[in-house]
Amino acid sequence: MSTSFELDDVDHLTTGTIGPPGQRVFYLQAAKGDQLVSLRLEKTLVAALVRYLGALLADLPPAGPLPTDLGLREPVVAEWVVGGLGASYDEQADRVVLLAEELVGEEQVGEELLGEDEREGAVARFRATREQVAAFAMHGAGVVEAGRPPCPLCGQPLDAEGHVCARLNGHRPQTT
Repeated sequence: MSTSFELDDVDHLTTGTIGPPGQRVFYLQAAKGDQLVSLRLEKTLVAALVRYLGALLADLPPAGPLPTDLGLREPVVAEWVVGGLGASYDEQADRVVLLAEELVGEEQVGEELLGEDEREGAVARFRATREQVAAFAMHGAGVVEAGRPPCPLCGQPLDAEGHVCARLNGHRPQTT
């Protein structure tokens, strides 16, 4: 089983990528003091989280000045792969709580295959200010949009060397 993390009042919260468009690897990263946690996740999870956080923040008092240091910090080494994300607002502490759950696949233990309810993955819980989360949401939206543009017909990403569009039955490549 992987390591779980709980970071209260993080100093740094961001998302970012490594690699060229089409081969980018997405990360969620949080730090408190000397502890740096990097988690690998899918672009769709980042996009969904950013949309949800935007809606959550719209119902809260306006944030103050936003942090500007939103780059990934080195070393970027994924502790594990995220399978699910959630967020909530702790009104008493005035903090947004991000919860990431590890992606758990079928694992063989001895001769016995574990059932879905018998496998537990790691969790990471990050508590951040509204300002940190607002900056994260804006930055994350930009990170998601910085990828390959979608095909106007099928919505799949366009590659630099062309795209065989399913809506055209694959008969002619669509170029960027």
